Amino acid sequence: MTTVLRFYRGLEIYPLVYPHRPTAAGGGHNYGEGFDAAVRIQEPESSEGTSRSRVFRLAQRTPFQNAGDARRASAAYAVRLIDTCPENMSVLDLQA
Repeated sequence: MTTVLRFYRGLEIYPLVYPHRPTAAGGGHNYGEGFDAAVRIQEPESSEGTSRSRVFRLAQRTPFQNAGDARRASAAYAVRLIDTCPENMSVLDLQA
């Protein structure tokens, strides 16, 4: 799977999509049960070579039917987190 990077308000957004049911040892992927999603939000690398990041899991009652829906929901969730973050805080400092 390719990594999709998106920038929003100076932060890097990486949608993370994975099968709802983990792959059993020696078995194939079970995409028929749908997908779960999370998003990694990261500051761009500083001149010192460091950056902070944090992963936020989407709270879904049911799995997404396909990876595309999960990826779009992940990106939208990141935008919503960033937009609703208080001005005096970073989204990376929010309580889970």
